[in-house]
Amino acid sequence: MHTGWLWIFLWIILWVFIWPVFLVLIQRVRRKNGRDGVSNKSALDILKERYAKGEIDKVKFDEMKKDM
Repeated sequence: MHTGWLWIFLWIILWVFIWPVFLVLIQRVRRKNGRDGVSNKSALDILKERYAKGEIDKVKFDEMKKDM
């Protein structure tokens, strides 16, 4: 008869302690993989990448760099 209280207690522990830890771990993995949408690159780094990929030419690169 008293095992019902044990199961309720275990479910409370699961929801209060284990799930938040699990969610934090998922968030850290996503952040590590760069999937959270936040970029640590500066505007100049992004501009240099675009120039290196050939998306913009030298004139446009210099113009955009001057505007920064």
